[in-house]
Amino acid sequence: MTLRSTLGLPALLLAVSLSSIVHADDAPPICTDRPTKANVPCTVPDGVWQLETDIGNATHDAHGGSSTDTLYFLNPYLKYGIGARTDIEVNWAPAVRIRSKTDGKRQTTNGAGDLYLRLKTAIYSGDVFSASIIPFVKAPTASRGIGNDRWEGGLAMPMSAAVGGGFTLTVGPELDALADADGRGRHLSITNLINIAHPLTSKLSVAVEYWQQNNHEPSGHVKQESGDLAFIYAVNPNLQLDMGANMGLNRATPDRQLYFGLAYRW
Repeated sequence: MTLRSTLGLPALLLAVSLSSIVHADDAPPICTDRPTKANVPCTVPDGVWQLETDIGNATHDAHGGSSTDTLYFLNPYLKYGIGARTDIEVNWAPAVRIRSKTDGKRQTTNGAGDLYLRLKTAIYSGDVFSASIIPFVKAPTASRGIGNDRWEGGLAMPMSAAVGGGFTLTVGPELDALADADGRGRHLSITNLINIAHPLTSKLSVAVEYWQQNNHEPSGHVKQESGDLAFIYAVNPNLQLDMGANMGLNRATPDRQLYFGLAYRW
C-alpha cells in the first residue's frame, strides 16, 4: 500500500462519517492547536469536548546510508473545557510503526506512544492579542523501541496577534525538561516558532511556519529547524479538516513529514 493511500483512505472515511453526523449551528468556529506545530491561545469552552487528531502522519529521515520512517495511524488529543478560560488535554497514540534501514538491514517496531497531559489556561483574550500558558507532562507509556522510558515535561506560552489584512501571527516559546541520553539526569530544550495564517476563502485557510528547537543534550547540542505549510478546511463550525507538510532545514531534522487530520467539537 502506498503512503498516499495509507494516509488518504482513513482521512476520507472519517471525514465522510463525521460530516454526516455534525451539523452547522450558530456556535463560534472551532479553534484548534492543529494542524501546524503551533499551539493557539484559545481554550475549549466550558463543558465542551473536542477531539483533534492525525488520521495519518508519516515522517521520513535519511542520513548516510541509514533511513527511518515513522507512521502514526492516529494521534488523538482529547480536550475538555473545565472553566471559562481553562481546558484539560490528553494525548496518546495507540498505534505507531517505525521502520529503519541500516547497512541494508531492516527493522520494524510496532507499538503505542507516550501519554501527554496538558492544562491550557488563557491569561489574556482580546480582539487583537491573546496569550495562554500550557504546563504539560509526559508519562513513559510508549512501547519498547518507541519511547525513552522517562518522565518529561515542560511549559509552553503561545501568543497570537491580528496584524491586519486578515493575517494572524502566532509565536510559541516553549521550555522542556528532557531526559539525558544516558538516563542519569535532565537538560533544557528551548523551542520557538513563527506562524502566519490567512484565510483564502470563507472556509479554506493556509498557514506557513518556521520552527526551531535547541536541545541542550549534555552529550552534544542538537539544533533542529523546519519550514511548515498547512491547509485548513472548515466543514462547519464544529468540524475542521487539514493537511500539511513539514520540511527539515538542516541535517539534524527529519527530511519530511506529511499528515492529514481533523478536529471535531461536541
